[in-house]
Amino acid sequence: MPKRQLDALMWAQACEAMERAERLRRQFFHHATPHWEAPIDVFETDDALIILIALPGVELERVKVTLNTGTLVVRGERPLPPELQHAKILRMEIPYGHFERRIELPPIPFEISHRRLPLQPQPNRPRSKRSPRSRPTR
Repeated sequence: MPKRQLDALMWAQACEAMERAERLRRQFFHHATPHWEAPIDVFETDDALIILIALPGVELERVKVTLNTGTLVVRGERPLPPELQHAKILRMEIPYGHFERRIELPPIPFEISHRRLPLQPQPNRPRSKRSPRSRPTR
């Protein structure tokens, strides 16, 4: 393989490794505090913004939802089950410990109407309800 192609291949592999490392850093060490981010889906209806947050295995009492300056902040913790505290880890892909997810909202007034923990395996569903004066006119 010519040196130029080899250099380009090595550079591409190094960039891919850096991107993977950055994704892992953001996932586990966001804001210099170790925590993980739950995946979300965001939907908009005529009267609400619905945010689905995948937090399987997290008890509702361990979740705190706040609305700060246009950002919905969901924090909490998924502890390692007590019976596994001293177990030997063979493979660990499920994130445990503290989590935090910041969701930027559109620039219109919102209020958190309710949050609920539906039957599993559905994700937790905090809702941000639009105030009546913020509905778009058609």
